[in-house]
Amino acid sequence: MKLTAVYEPAAEGGYTCWVEEIPAAISEGDTLEEAEANLQEALALVLECQRELSDQSRSPGSLKKALELATA
Repeated sequence: MKLTAVYEPAAEGGYTCWVEEIPAAISEGDTLEEAEANLQEALALVLECQRELSDQSRSPGSLKKALELATA
């Protein structure tokens, strides 16, 4: 599965960017390359935070397993 990154030119220069499928992953950068690197870091942090929140709220008997999404 691939995610969609959106890069919006900012009025003051550079780019504001986000992951379309994961609204919490938002960043910015002076260049497109910097914005992309920052967005990848933001996405990794969002996913790490979600995992930590899940770990705190799961019941002791829950099963945790990797899930790979296939495209249709």
